[in-house]
Amino acid sequence: MIAIDLGSNSLRMIQVDCSTHKFIAEYEKVVKTAELLHSDGIISEGAQQRILEGFEEAQTILDFESHECVAVTTEAMRRASNAEEVLERIHEKTGVMFEVIGGHKEAEFTLLAVDQRLDALGFRGSFLLIDIGGGSTEIIFKKGNLSESKSFPVGIVTMASKYPLRKDLDRHLFNELSEIAEYVQDYYDKEGKPDFFVATAGTPTTIASFLQGMTYDSYDKNRINGSTLNAFDCVKALDALLDLSFDERARYVGVGREDLIISGIMIYEAFFNLLGFESSVIIDDGLREGLAISSCKK
Repeated sequence: MIAIDLGSNSLRMIQVDCSTHKFIAEYEKVVKTAELLHSDGIISEGAQQRILEGFEEAQTILDFESHECVAVTTEAMRRASNAEEVLERIHEKTGVMFEVIGGHKEAEFTLLAVDQRLDALGFRGSFLLIDIGGGSTEIIFKKGNLSESKSFPVGIVTMASKYPLRKDLDRHLFNELSEIAEYVQDYYDKEGKPDFFVATAGTPTTIASFLQGMTYDSYDKNRINGSTLNAFDCVKALDALLDLSFDERARYVGVGREDLIISGIMIYEAFFNLLGFESSVIIDDGLREGLAISSCKK
């Protein structure tokens, strides 16, 4: 089976053998689905072309002919006025039909994958999970067998589009995260502060990879899963990346992420103070893997 996640920034695919529950092959491309969402409310022609190019590239890695595909898409398609026609175009060109899922379903799939990885790594206890995406951020709480989540329209693509200058994002970030802060504090008041803080998605994994000296091409998720980061690591990574040329930065963060990683790091750094944690556990697994696990169970 092939599971596909078309996010607001990336197109991510993974092929899984449901009989062994092993991931066989994977593909990822930065497509910036949400690049004009803030200003124009649509999925741009450029983004559509990058998505279709991604499918062409993925066919050289994944076996679409012999395997069933299950595909979901998230915040950008939830908000875009032309989402229906864009998804129909993708279906006509690739044969893949996407389901637009809500924030709670997105969080459910992400939690499934992250929880399984944490268990395999030996982490125990309640946790708070953040998934900073291109168009939204999911806040997920897990305590025993109970979980709850909420999605907020704060993402690295939309924030970078809304605040192109770093100083402007820095000035407005507190207000952009105010609803998240209220939601988190309400949970703390009711249930208490979780035992630890977990982060998934491209920003934290890229920071961890960069600080370990890995480039985009040498990225090894086995070295990322279970590693930890703190606010100082964010500052250190941001300063170092800003000192690099645009092309050199792309070697570490990937083509298409050169500018977005700045807003991503600033958002992620702000969460340490907002959530009241000194460090966070980094997990590579996310929506794509959770979708694959869930589909195999069915």
